[in-house]
Amino acid sequence: MAVTAQIDSVRPVATLINVFTVPPDRQAELLALLARATEETMRHQPGFICANFHASQDGERVINYAQWESEEHYRTMLANPEARVHMDQAATIATDVQPRLFKVRSTHGSGAR
Repeated sequence: MAVTAQIDSVRPVATLINVFTVPPDRQAELLALLARATEETMRHQPGFICANFHASQDGERVINYAQWESEEHYRTMLANPEARVHMDQAATIATDVQPRLFKVRSTHGSGAR
């Protein structure tokens, strides 16, 4: 069963949007590292819900859209040495890393499924 982000303005989750700036020739490397880190470590952390990775078509950005049950769960993960190793590795590939926590305030769709 696939786990996907559930974007819902009522659901009280911490949403991480992390923008990585990366040399285009290293975008695939960063994506592989983030996927491996998620499978090996992040998904086993308390409060982890899901992570999604988006690659810009120009090769210069990778966006991590992740959800945690709470900000506290996210902050606890940040303090975990095993998780830090992966984040430090990503920072050596990216030229800039900008993680931010968000709350979904509204959602809109076409109504079609």
